[in-house]
Amino acid sequence: MDINQIRALSDNDMQAVNHLIQQQVDSDVALINQLGFYIVNSGGKRLRPLLTVLSARAMGIENAEHHTLAAIVEFIHTATLLHDDVVDESTMRRGRETANAVFGNQASVLVGDFLYTRSFQMMVSLKRMRVMDILSEATNQIAEGEVLQLMNCNDASTTEARYFDVIYGKTARLFEAATQLAAVLTDQPENVEHAMQEYGKHLGTAFQLADDILDYMADSDEMGKNAGDDLAEGKPTLPLLYAMWNTDSEEDKALIRDAIEQSNGLPHLDRIQQIMESTGALDYTRTCANDEVKMAIDSLSIIPDSPYKEALIALAHISVERTS
Repeated sequence: MDINQIRALSDNDMQAVNHLIQQQVDSDVALINQLGFYIVNSGGKRLRPLLTVLSARAMGIENAEHHTLAAIVEFIHTATLLHDDVVDESTMRRGRETANAVFGNQASVLVGDFLYTRSFQMMVSLKRMRVMDILSEATNQIAEGEVLQLMNCNDASTTEARYFDVIYGKTARLFEAATQLAAVLTDQPENVEHAMQEYGKHLGTAFQLADDILDYMADSDEMGKNAGDDLAEGKPTLPLLYAMWNTDSEEDKALIRDAIEQSNGLPHLDRIQQIMESTGALDYTRTCANDEVKMAIDSLSIIPDSPYKEALIALAHISVERTS
C-alpha cells in the first residue's frame, strides 16, 4: 500500500479532521486567524492525525471522537513547531517561510500558546479523564524533550542514549500518545493499548531518525527546509555523533567537535558529509531507523487484519523511505 492508497482509505476521516481544525483555529482576534490559517495550511503531511484516525479505524471505532482526537494531536504538534522555529531561528519549513519569519517571533509564540490551550479545550469536550491524563503527560514530556535538546545543543559529549532521550521527548512521545489514545477511545484491553503505544513510540523514533538523516542528504527544495540546519545549529544528532566517534582522523574529529560546539559547521558541510560516508554514519542511523520500524510493525500483530492495519504497516515503512 502506497501513500496515495492510504490517503484514499482515510479521505473521509481526514476531510472531517481538516474541517474541525479550520473551525477550531477560528478566533475573534484577527492575528490569530491570519497566523493560524497560515500555519495549518502550510503543506504539512498531517501524519500524526492520519495515524490517529487509521489506528482508531483499525480498532473499529464507531463514533467521531477520533476526529476530535486527531485535531488535538495536530494542534499540539503545530504549537511545538511555532515555538521550535522561534527557538531555532528557522526561516524555512515545508518549503515556505516559517510563521516567525512572516509574522515575527512574538506573534508565533503567542499563537502557539493559543493552539496549546485550544487543544486542551477540545480534550475536555471528549469528557474522558484518561484522554486528559495521557495528553497532559505527553505535552509535558514534549516540553521536557525540547528543553533537553536545547541543553544538548553545542555539547559534543552527548551520548547516544541522551540523543534517544531527546527524540523520544520531542517527537516520538506525541506519536505514542496518538496511537495509544485510539485504543483508549475504542475501550481496548490493556495489552492492545500497550501494543498501540509501542507502535507509535517506535514509529515516531524511526521518523525522527529519518529526519536527521535527511538533514545531511536532501537539498533544500526537496526537503522543504534549509539543508544542514541541524549542523548550523550545533545539534548533535546521531549521524554527526557517529561520524565523530568513528573517524580515524583526529583532524576530522576536531572539525566535527568544533562544528557542534561553535555552531560553525555549515561551511564544512561537504567535508562532514564525506566523513559520514567514510564512517558509515548514515547507514548506521538508517539501520537504527529500520530496527524501530520492525518493532513498530511487530507491535501490530495483536490487532486483527484489515486495510487500516495494512495502512499502519505501510506508514511505518514510508516513514524511513521518504525524501522530505
